[in-house]
Amino acid sequence: MTPEKVLKEYYGFDQFLTHQKEIIDHLVAGRDALVLMPTGGGKSACYQIPSITRPGVGIIVSPLIALMQDQVDSARQMGIRAAFLNSTQSAAESYQVQLQVRSGDLDFLYVAPERLMTDEFQQLLQQTHLALFAIDEAHCVSQWGHDFRPEYLQLSILPDRFPGIPRIALTATADAVTRKEIIDKLTLKGARQFIAGFDRPNIFYRVLTKADEKAQLLKFIKEEHTDHSGIVYCMTRKKTEKIANWLQEKGNRALPYHAGLDQGTRIRNQRRFLDEEGLIMSATVAFGMGIDKPNIHFVAHLDLPKSLEGYYQETGRAGRDGQPADAWMTYGLSDVVLLRQLLAGSDGSEEFKRVQQIRIEAMLGYCETTVCRRQVLLNYFGEQRTGFCGNCDVCNGQLETSDGTISAQKVLSCVYRTGQRFGANYLIDVLHGKETERILKFGHDKVSTFGIGKEHSEDEWKSIFRQLVASGMLIADIENKGGFRLSPSCRPVLRGEQKFTIRKDQINAANT
Repeated sequence: MTPEKVLKEYYGFDQFLTHQKEIIDHLVAGRDALVLMPTGGGKSACYQIPSITRPGVGIIVSPLIALMQDQVDSARQMGIRAAFLNSTQSAAESYQVQLQVRSGDLDFLYVAPERLMTDEFQQLLQQTHLALFAIDEAHCVSQWGHDFRPEYLQLSILPDRFPGIPRIALTATADAVTRKEIIDKLTLKGARQFIAGFDRPNIFYRVLTKADEKAQLLKFIKEEHTDHSGIVYCMTRKKTEKIANWLQEKGNRALPYHAGLDQGTRIRNQRRFLDEEGLIMSATVAFGMGIDKPNIHFVAHLDLPKSLEGYYQETGRAGRDGQPADAWMTYGLSDVVLLRQLLAGSDGSEEFKRVQQIRIEAMLGYCETTVCRRQVLLNYFGEQRTGFCGNCDVCNGQLETSDGTISAQKVLSCVYRTGQRFGANYLIDVLHGKETERILKFGHDKVSTFGIGKEHSEDEWKSIFRQLVASGMLIADIENKGGFRLSPSCRPVLRGEQKFTIRKDQINAANT
């Protein structure tokens, strides 16, 4: 059966979505692929259809047991022979699925990476005709990723153990560093990369400085999303439960979800969220990967996400039906302090901590930007965009701004005159005219920008640096220890031909 016939017969569609046909044909031909496709872009069909088309069973690696049942139920309703293997099954149920695998009675099988790498399962695969391996949520392989899963690293053995079996790694979002990690750790150097457009034009992006976060959230829900399904993301498990209880007290239907709840409670709460309308899920980032609910009207963040990668993936769960949806967030200095404390106390290497710190700064830059938020997001993922989107709080004139051209010129000039290789802390010391050992060593006490920035505090300058990065005028070079270099787009500002606008409350936002 051709992919076109499978699409029509099982999925009920006459045409593929953007990139789907190209990816499917590539995989059917037996070649490897890395696919970056936003939530709602049709990733699952990219591995399910080749699994049906190619001889044998497709093995789909999924990190979340709670979602396997939903994926398999949906496939079975379409007449597809699908199953899963995980720890929720009895020994008898597991045995029956293994019989189906051996006898070739399945089109595809969902399995967690931990199960996939067991000796027993590896022996089963050796006795099975395999169609392909699909590695979903592939960003989990990355140590820089926002949801690191060490078990994914073992998947690098697949090409040696099962030569000639095509592999496809998929994720909704990954910056350049994470993409490189995925390719290296999964030995996908020869794989073709398919990168779909990241833009979700139906989502309205909005960021508020924290005042009373509960009151701000309640106002948002009451005025814009009464009886709508939505997700509220919180940084800690304790907070998710508090917010869920508080939302219930205020007359909303809400449930908590975090990794500390027992598996039965998590599955029940997730099932209710998927099946019922008008339910709000208060959750940590443990909730959301693979959620197949098209009419989530809003995603709210009560705390600053760890990275733009995580933020983009989480907000992408809203509006999968193409209808207007909201990505709403409050943030404050307390979020930044907590993220930095968590990072400082982590077991990660210094390199890991350095990259994560750069990502936190990029996230702050997005919050503090005065240019189109969609432009900042897309530029971060390498998709260049200029102009206004008309569907974010910046473009709609909801932010107060002021002229920061002179401050921007000072920063850009300082970056240039110090060789385009230093980070914010060093450059701020130059602007403040500090005669530190390093500055004297490099002779930067002699450059024209030495001491010209005493009008701003360190936090104020950091906010301006972040806004320049968010605007694309400064580039934080992760490969060069986070040193800044100038982007060609900064020239009009340096020459005084273009103004640079900063948030009027950016100083307060950096210090509240």
